[in-house]
Amino acid sequence: MFSHVMIGVNDMEASKAFYDATMAVLGYKPGVMDEKGRCFYFDKSGVFALTKPINGEQACHGNGSTLGFKVESTEQAEAWHAAGLANGGVACEDPPGVRGAGENQMYLAYLRDPTGNKVCTLIRV
Repeated sequence: MFSHVMIGVNDMEASKAFYDATMAVLGYKPGVMDEKGRCFYFDKSGVFALTKPINGEQACHGNGSTLGFKVESTEQAEAWHAAGLANGGVACEDPPGVRGAGENQMYLAYLRDPTGNKVCTLIRV
């Protein structure tokens, strides 16, 4: 459905360290910087990117927005969460665990990245 997702960051070095660590747990290579100072994580199904806002203003998180990454297991979600906490992320929402009921149960783990963007991992259980 999506060709790419790009989010704004304020501290590229801190954000790249956070995403390099969390994306590595998901099986992705470290982000690639371009000549404009943007960072890209490539996959055959799309691109995830970090950028400082082009208008020169501070990046801010989208209130009510969450970017979710698919994981293959609850253990991978836990490892992603731990890597994020160890690399400048901040826990938010409830601790990693099962949410939902019946056939709509999901295992979710939430963090805020160094800019305050809310990100999570999800696997249906």
